[in-house]
Parts: sequence; C-alpha cells; structure tokens
Amino acid sequence: YGKNTIKFLRLHKEGKKQFVKEVEVCAHLRLTSPQEYLEGNNSLVIPTDTIKNIVLVLAKKNGISSLEQFAIDICNHFMTTFCQVAYVKAYVQEVPWQRLHEDGVPHIHSFICVPDGIRFCEAEQCRNGPLIVFAGIKDLKLMKTTQSGFEGFYKNEHTTLPERHDRILCGEFFCKWSYGECKDFDFNCIWKKIRECILEAFAGPPDCGEYSPSYQKTVNCIQMFVLSRVPQVQVIEVVLNNTFYNVVDMKNLGLTNDKEVLVPVETPYGSCACTLGRK
Repeated sequence: YGKNTIKFLRLHKEGKKQFVKEVEVCAHLRLTSPQEYLEGNNSLVIPTDTIKNIVLVLAKKNGISSLEQFAIDICNHFMTTFCQVAYVKAYVQEVPWQRLHEDGVPHIHSFICVPDGIRFCEAEQCRNGPLIVFAGIKDLKLMKTTQSGFEGFYKNEHTTLPERHDRILCGEFFCKWSYGECKDFDFNCIWKKIRECILEAFAGPPDCGEYSPSYQKTVNCIQMFVLSRVPQVQVIEVVLNNTFYNVVDMKNLGLTNDKEVLVPVETPYGSCACTLGRK
C-alpha cells in the first residue's frame, strides 16, 4: 500500500539565482505482517498521509540533487525508521522545467516547461536485500522524415501493407534502464548522456542520417549504443509506440502530392518493445 501522486515544487536558492525541481512521487510499502488485511489490526500501519508528509520533509531537509538520490533517500528513511517495513519502492518523475535564456544569457529565476521527454526513476529495497535503482525517460517524441523503410516482411492473403523504401519514422519512446551496484554515481550526468545516446542512435550522423529498415532495428540500435557508451547501465528496456503518416491523395483537387502533405493515422498504432542486457 502507499501514497500516489505526491506533487510538489522544491525551490533552491544560491544568491540571486534560483533553481526548481517539480516532481511527482509514489511511495509504496510492504509490511512484515498482513494483519491489517487479515484481521483488521492497524497497529503496524503507517498512514498514507504520514508517508506523504515524510516525502515532503525529506525534500525540505535533503533537497533533490537528483531524482535517483531522492528515491534512495525515501527508501533509506523507511527502512531505517520503521522496523515493520519489509519492502519499500519509490517512484519519482520530474516536470520538464528548463531555465529561460535571453540572447544566450541564462535567466536567474524564470523557466519554461519543455515537453521533450519526462525523466523518471525508481528505487526499491527489501529488508536485508540490495538497493535496486532504475531510471528512464518517457513521452519522448522523435521523428525523421526519411532514411526509413519497411520491406521484405512476411506476406499472406491478409497482407495489404505495401513495401516502402522511403517513409517517415515517428514515434513516442519509453526507455527504462537498471544500474548495477550503485556506487558514487553522478545520476544527472549519466541520464543526460543516455538521452544524448538515444537521440544520436535514432537520428544518425547530422549530414546523412542512418537508414532504419524497421522500428524494431531502430530500438535495438538505441539499446546497443547505450550499452556500449554507458558502462553503468546493466539492462535497458525500450518501448516504441509508432505514429504512421499517410500521403493525402490530391488528384481530385488537380494537384500532385509528392509526400508533401500527410496526415497522421491516430489509431490503431503499432508498437514494438525489447529488453536488452549484458551477459
């Protein structure tokens, strides 16, 4: 049991310059006894309102140096404070605020919300067990307008999809990875590096791109690239929900539409997923 969607803004000041972290936290516990379920005995139950207050107090006392460290702080607090807690899991996701810049100069206290992917993390721990930390990015929408195709696929009497050598590749990514033994990691630096790897593997070189024969191959290339560049990552899961675009037929309007005007196919949409880890 636990408390979901604990939302708050943490403001930090360094002189005149201000910093913000707006997050949403879910904290779940499993107790050593199920007596509250079986017997209606609530003597071991930590109220969910108390869980919420603890999260807010930790944000006040410790700040949020990184999402991962804050999730670790939550796990550590419940494990060291309450002997009846057998398991704790903390999920933290961030609202994507970015500092405003004017003529290249960063503003000291103004921010803009940029929806270019939402950062999240999870930390979980069993009593007398290891602390496990996951991190990720979701709602990351990417598109490339060429250098993508889909050919040579299996066909039968139900197949109507034509082969395409040149198409738009567009989709919404969900990526989640696990770390090995958490040492003194710079979680912020690692997350930024992984995000850069995702973008680089998706797009390819800026002057020519990288051909994608399928959504599945693109997913695998991203995973292989991250594992080759970021040794701290042990397992990476990627889910890609595809958005397809159809060329508008403008013959009745007396126009030739050479893939210049397209409309998105909202539903149904394709999806592919893969989990890849080190040996």
